[in-house]
Amino acid sequence: MSRPAVPLWFAHAFRAQRGPVPWNAVCRGALAAGPLLLAGLLGGLPAFGVLAAIGAMLAGINDRPGSRRASVKRLGAPAAAGALGLLLGTYAGQGLAAVPLTLVLTALGLVAGGISAVGPVASAAGIQLLVAAAVGAGTPAAESGWQRALAFLAGAGWLLVLRLVLPTPGSLAGDFRFDGERQAVADVYEAIAALVAAVGGEHATARRAALTAALDHAQDALAGPRLRRHAGSAAERRLHARFAAALPLAEAATALYWAGEPVPARAAEGPRRLAAAVRGDTGTGPLPAPYLPHARLRSRGGTPMVPALRALDDALLRAAEAFDGGEGAQRGLLGRRRGVRHALRAAFGAGGREYGLRVALCFGASAAIAQALHHTRWYGPHTHWYWLPATAVFLVKPDLGPLASRVLCRAAGTVLGALVFAGLAALLPRPAGLVALVAVCGALVPVATRHFAALTAVVTVLVLALVMAGGEPQASVSRIGETLLACALVLVVGHLPIPGQRGGGVRSRLTAAGGAAHAYLLHVLGESGDRAERWALRREAYRALAEARTAIAVASAELPALARHTAGTDAVAEVLERLVDTTTACAVHLDDTGRLTPRHLARLREALGELEQRGMRVPLPAAA
Repeated sequence: MSRPAVPLWFAHAFRAQRGPVPWNAVCRGALAAGPLLLAGLLGGLPAFGVLAAIGAMLAGINDRPGSRRASVKRLGAPAAAGALGLLLGTYAGQGLAAVPLTLVLTALGLVAGGISAVGPVASAAGIQLLVAAAVGAGTPAAESGWQRALAFLAGAGWLLVLRLVLPTPGSLAGDFRFDGERQAVADVYEAIAALVAAVGGEHATARRAALTAALDHAQDALAGPRLRRHAGSAAERRLHARFAAALPLAEAATALYWAGEPVPARAAEGPRRLAAAVRGDTGTGPLPAPYLPHARLRSRGGTPMVPALRALDDALLRAAEAFDGGEGAQRGLLGRRRGVRHALRAAFGAGGREYGLRVALCFGASAAIAQALHHTRWYGPHTHWYWLPATAVFLVKPDLGPLASRVLCRAAGTVLGALVFAGLAALLPRPAGLVALVAVCGALVPVATRHFAALTAVVTVLVLALVMAGGEPQASVSRIGETLLACALVLVVGHLPIPGQRGGGVRSRLTAAGGAAHAYLLHVLGESGDRAERWALRREAYRALAEARTAIAVASAELPALARHTAGTDAVAEVLERLVDTTTACAVHLDDTGRLTPRHLARLREALGELEQRGMRVPLPAAA
C-alpha cells in the first residue's frame, strides 16, 4: 500500500539549508552583540547597549557567505533602514496618540512592503525598517530618537567592521581583499566543468541550474564597492577579466547541454584547471588539447554538438590568454545593473502592491491590537508592546518560506526559545550570565539562519536576555502568547482577498523573465556582433528565470487556498527556460556556421507556441 503524500506546506517546515558551518561568521557573531551589551552595562548606559546589540543581531541575520566588499551593501543598507525606522518610531511613539500612531505605522508598512519586492537587500531593509519602528514606538525611553538610532547604527556598524577587518579562510590563502570574490569566480568554473561532464546524463538539468546560481553569486560578489574610484587595482581588473572569460565558456556548455549528446570526459578538465588557477591566483599551466573527431563530417549532418564543442575550445583558449596575461577590465559583462527604473517597477507593480497591502494590514492591525492589550492586564508588569507587530512583520515575509511553514516554525521556535530562556534565567547570574548568553546566541545566529524555527528560537532567547539585561522582568509567557496571536493574525490577513490578481509577486517575476528572454532572443536572431551585450542579456535572462523559479517554489508550497492562484506558473517557467537554452544554442551555432538548423527553428517555434498557449506572447523575429 502506498503512503499518502505529505502536503508541501507541511513538509516545507522541516526543510533546512545545508552546508559547512560558517566559522568566520560564528566568530563575528560572538564578538558583536555580547561585547556591545557588556560595554553598555559597564558604561552605565544599558539602554544604548541593548539597542547596539539589537542592531548587531539584525545585521548578523544578514551576514551570509559572500565577498567582503559585497557585504557593505548587504549589511549596510538594512542597517541604515533600521536606524531610520528606530528614529521614526521613537518620535512617533513619543508624540502621537494610539490612533494616529497606528495610521503612521500602517503607512510605513505599505511603503516598506513595496520596497521589499525590489530584491533581497531591499527586502532585508524593509523588514529592519519595520522591526526597528515597532521597537522605537513600543518601547518608552528617556533617550531621544536620534540617540537611539545612532546606538542601533553603531551596533550594526561594529559587525560590518568585523566583517571587513577580520580575515577569513579564503583571504588567508591570497589577497586579503578578495576572499569571497575569488572563490565565487572559481565556483563558476567548477560549475561549468560539472555541467560539461553531465551533458547527456540525468543530472544535466540540475547542473545547468547550479551554473546559473554560481554565475548569479559571482556577479553579486563582483558588484561590490570599487577598491579605487577609477580603474581599480591590477588584482581587481584581473579578477573581473577572469569572470568575463567564464561567460563564453558557460554559453558553450549550455549549448552542449541543449544538444544533449555526451562529450569526452577531457572536455571538463580545462574549466577545472581554470578554477584552480582562480583560487591560487596563478596562471593556468597546460590545458587539454581540443577534441573534435570527424568534426567536418558531423557538421554536415546538422548536429549542433560540434559548433558547441568548438566554441568551448575557443573560449578555453581565450580564457587561457586572459589568465596568463590579460588584465582588461570587463565590468560591462557583469550584466545590466538594475537601477531606479527597475526598482520602481518592482515596488509599484502587482507584486509590490499586493505585498505592500498585506504588510500594511498586518503591521497596522498588530500595532493596534498590541496597544489595546497594553492597557489591559495582558502585559502585566511589562511596558513594551513591540513584540506583536515585530513578529507579524517577520511572519508576513515570503522570503522566509510559505505562509503555513512560517507560522509553524515561528510558533515552535518561540515556544522553544521562551522555555529555554525561562530555565536559563533561573540559573544564570546577572548580568554576567545574560551577557554570556547574548554572546552565545550571537554566535549561533549565522548557523540558525538555515532554518526559520531555529533562527526564531535563537533570536527569542537573545532578545529576552537583552530585555532582562536592560532591567525588565522575565517575559517568556507573554512572548509566547503574543507570538501565537501574531500567527493567527497573519494567517487571516494572508487569506484575505486583495484587489487585483492574486499571486502578483510570482506573475510579475514571470513577466520580467519573459521580457528578458525576448530581449535576448531579439539580440541573437538579429545577428548583432556585440558579444558583450549578448552575454549581458543572457545573464539577465537566466537571473530573472532563477528569481521566478524561487518565487514559484515558495508559492507552490502554500496552503491550497493560496497555491491555486499560481497554478501553472511552473510550466510557464519551464518553457521560458527551454526558450533561453535554445536561444543560447542558436547564438553558438550562428557564430560557427552563420545559419540555424531546422532543429533550432523548430525548437524556437515550439517554445514560443507553448508560451502563447499559456497566455504569454513572445513574438519570433521576422528574420527567423
